[in-house]
Amino acid sequence: MPSQAATIFDPARTFDENVDKGPFAPVEPFIPFVNQGEPSYTFLGYKLYSPFGIGAGSLPSSNHIKYSFEHGFDVVCYKTQRSVEFVVNDFPNVVYLDIEGDLTIDKARNPQIGHLSSSKPVEELTITNSFGNPSRGPEFWVEDMKKAVSYQGNGQLLIASVVGTIQPGFTSDQYYEDFAVTAALAKSTGVGAIEINLSCPNVANEGVICYTYDAVMDICKRVKERVGDIPLIAKMGYFTKDQKELLEKIVVDSSPYISAYSAINTIQAPVVDENGIQLLPGEGRLKAGVCGAGIKWAGLDMVKQLVTLRGKHGLKYEIIGIGGVASVEDFNKYREAGADVVQCITAAMWNDQLGIEIKKSIAIN
Repeated sequence: MPSQAATIFDPARTFDENVDKGPFAPVEPFIPFVNQGEPSYTFLGYKLYSPFGIGAGSLPSSNHIKYSFEHGFDVVCYKTQRSVEFVVNDFPNVVYLDIEGDLTIDKARNPQIGHLSSSKPVEELTITNSFGNPSRGPEFWVEDMKKAVSYQGNGQLLIASVVGTIQPGFTSDQYYEDFAVTAALAKSTGVGAIEINLSCPNVANEGVICYTYDAVMDICKRVKERVGDIPLIAKMGYFTKDQKELLEKIVVDSSPYISAYSAINTIQAPVVDENGIQLLPGEGRLKAGVCGAGIKWAGLDMVKQLVTLRGKHGLKYEIIGIGGVASVEDFNKYREAGADVVQCITAAMWNDQLGIEIKKSIAIN
């Protein structure tokens, strides 16, 4: 396993075990981090102590949200939820990839060798995120999200991540409407903002919807009509040079509904063992979403693209930069690129002190 023990979310345990028993805090007593003074950063109209937190993925319960807030992560996402129960992909969901340098788009077309363990430091980890957006359904998460909202302190923001679910017999219209239904359920919890997950590459039969203009526009419009004044965030995948015009059209036309864009989710790649055999068990899981150090280049590039479009068209949206953030240096690179808020997922699994480390660096600077 990596050189540090996992705490917030332990990929060596099943998803359900993480939900029911996590986070897996160290044995020694923990004293919650205490902020000093008044929050001085602003995002979506909310005051923040720091423009840093944890993105949708590794925080599947109110206990995880509470733990994250207490550890100095100020902008955190409750894991992506659905309007129906949806089972998790077969275990394991996280494997460690042998990737030297960046996982470029060209490199991601070829099989990547994965392992069930790694000795690399957290800052160098590249892993699969192959859960399939599981959800226990609104019977569980609506009440639990209300509890999570109660843990939000001064200078902190909880974001709800939602996704639509294709069900038997659904038309495209019904599928898009399900995003709005799920967002309305999230709004009922009192959460401060809602993120529409348009970018998950690992959900059976749904595809990566952020690359389909008509679908993005329909979903954003429906969700905004349903939730009213609550700020909406669109979670996007990586757009290549060949997709620049598509990204521009999507951003310009969806910006009346969207207050912020979050980028990126993951980069898809086939994952095999040393013998070239599919490593993750189950049908349709040869390709997996890859996150961590290997995709940092893509997250930074997308932030820069979004900054350019914002200036070119005089738009007002804000930007969440995410992908491969594992250190103060990574945080600073994203801020320099133009991210209003920076989030991590992979690194926080093992380094629950990262939020505090970044807060201290901000105070010094």
